[in-house]
Amino acid sequence: MELHQLRCFVAVAEELHFGKAARRLEMLPSALGRQVRLLEEGLGTQLLLRTTRHVMLSQDGAMFLEHARALLEKADALARQFRDRGRRRSQVLRIGAIDTAAAGLIPDLLYDFRKHHAGVTIQLVEDKTIRLLPKLLSGRLDLAFVRPPEKVDRQIELQTLFHETPVVAVPSKHKLASRSRLFVETLADQPLIVPERRSRPHSHDLTMKLFERAGLRPVISQIAEEKQTIVNLVAAKVGLAIVPRWTSRLKVAGVRFVPLVVRQAEDLRLLPLAAARLAGAHDPLCEAMLAVLRLRLPRYAAGA
Repeated sequence: MELHQLRCFVAVAEELHFGKAARRLEMLPSALGRQVRLLEEGLGTQLLLRTTRHVMLSQDGAMFLEHARALLEKADALARQFRDRGRRRSQVLRIGAIDTAAAGLIPDLLYDFRKHHAGVTIQLVEDKTIRLLPKLLSGRLDLAFVRPPEKVDRQIELQTLFHETPVVAVPSKHKLASRSRLFVETLADQPLIVPERRSRPHSHDLTMKLFERAGLRPVISQIAEEKQTIVNLVAAKVGLAIVPRWTSRLKVAGVRFVPLVVRQAEDLRLLPLAAARLAGAHDPLCEAMLAVLRLRLPRYAAGA
């Protein structure tokens, strides 16, 4: 019985769906299924009852789930204990951040942090939320700046910091580029570029919800993965894009970022940014960075 097999089983048991569990663990469903079967064979019992449409826990599976969670928590706590011992000696802080946080929040935060902690080495990983949270759980990151997911692992502690401001990326020669501000209604007949929802649910839903609340349907011309790609597609006149204001720091030639005026206050609460760390962790370096963050938060939020 291996820890990896236990993680696979717990993920499926909590999601009750092999596809969702595989995405959570960044695995292929076939590989995930193989690990669960190996665990069942090793235990000599069926933990999951599978049909073509449903997955459910067997009686043994329900009993085994709590023991598996406890084993994983003990293993993770032991790993954290010894990683923390080594890190306290080496003074390294490992941070993960989504793209807009890496472009906007992180430079200012690191500048302020290093004023008082110049000897600390910062290792920065830029990635999507769905990839950063597993790194946090496995101990490869100490702190991550992410979009709050719909479902949060109970081992992760989330603190919502603020909401980023949406703006419209427009080709600089476009007829709307000279406007000082834009409304959602102004974009009703414009081709738009949005990210894929599976990997960037908040950024995808930003466009969809703004149009839905305005009683409109967006004209989607292109799906793209990364913010840099989206802005470059705007420069190539493929379409317009509603993006976080920090995206404007990418400085792509041929693109202007125009403020977006919204009708309701809740429309400004579609892009939350949160700080995530392991619940119960007591890392002095992480605490020091969070202290700087709390102190400077109003200034960071004003620029978001």
